[in-house]
Amino acid sequence: MEKNWYVVHTYSGYENKVKLNLEKRIETMGMQDKIFRVIVPEEQETEVKDGRKKVYMRKTFPGYVLVELIMTDDAWYVVRNTPGVTGFIGSSGGGVKPTPLLPEEVEHILNKMAENNQGVDLDFAVGDLVEVLEGPFAHFQGTVDEILAEEGKIKVTVDMFGRETTMEMNFEQVLKV
Repeated sequence: MEKNWYVVHTYSGYENKVKLNLEKRIETMGMQDKIFRVIVPEEQETEVKDGRKKVYMRKTFPGYVLVELIMTDDAWYVVRNTPGVTGFIGSSGGGVKPTPLLPEEVEHILNKMAENNQGVDLDFAVGDLVEVLEGPFAHFQGTVDEILAEEGKIKVTVDMFGRETTMEMNFEQVLKV
């Protein structure tokens, strides 16, 4: 018997609770040799709104938890009867064992989590009018020329004394007007 990754369906919003419950059950029932890892796939996201940066974790697959285990009757029973678990994905029911994830699927998910993708959700776009919040140009208004999402920066053109000046700033240094 070899260990594989399986997808477990949970009640939506209960993924972390199911993970904790399952880890406790593995320990109390002595299943460490059959059930190895329990993962809730998440990505780190950064949202910039009103000049403030907020970082939070977003579930990649809401309502699902990944479990690495050796599929035996007792391992299946422990996972299936954990509070909050509604069943395995890839099982037709009636006690039929589920289909494991393919190794390349698991590798893709784990790599994506390791990269910890940072998607930035901005509340402004090119051409928008923004106010500079800090620095020597504080309280000046300008137009967004370019958004450099990978670098977390924005290029803004400000009219100062009848002359246009372009500057590069961090997302948190501007506020949409």
